[in-house]
Amino acid sequence: MKKLALILFFPLALMAQKNEPKRLLMLGDSLTEGIGVAKESAFPALVEKKIQASGKKWIVINAGISGSTSASGPGRLRWQMNTKPDLMVLALGVNDGLRGLSVEQTEKNLSTTIEIAQKEKVPVILAGMYLPPNYGQDYQKKFGDMYDRLAKKYKLRKIPFLLKGVAGDSTLNQADGIHPNEKGHVVVAETVYQEIKGDL
Repeated sequence: MKKLALILFFPLALMAQKNEPKRLLMLGDSLTEGIGVAKESAFPALVEKKIQASGKKWIVINAGISGSTSASGPGRLRWQMNTKPDLMVLALGVNDGLRGLSVEQTEKNLSTTIEIAQKEKVPVILAGMYLPPNYGQDYQKKFGDMYDRLAKKYKLRKIPFLLKGVAGDSTLNQADGIHPNEKGHVVVAETVYQEIKGDL
């Protein structure tokens, strides 16, 4: 009788596991969190809608925290591993750049974060960022090149620029000129979705 129960249980358990939605973790800062807009209007929620509309079962976890720098990445990711993500979009580093922090240290922090994910067999998609020209050409270039180096070193898929089509457009940003408004988040969501849909 026990053998029969086990035989019946295992297929049911496998079916339940198969029907569970996968989890996409978006680890970022205020851009990911969606500061200034409703949570459901931020791009992670919009990406989730796009994925589900395509017929795939995924939950998007918005792990964006305003003001976060790359230094928070490793610790936050270790905690977020409790959610058992199947894929991660890493969107950190821009606050480091805006504060003029060492590109070398930022790269080290992001490397550690990526290595934690890869050790747990979680694929990483890296969101690239650029700085405004007033930060100086040398620093601006070093910062942008950092994302290319990381993508190459760890063999990552990369979103070339998270704010493509949004940065610098006053109609798509809030009054601070940094954070997307609701319309801007729609554009960011499309950019992200088009870059990651092949990995879902």
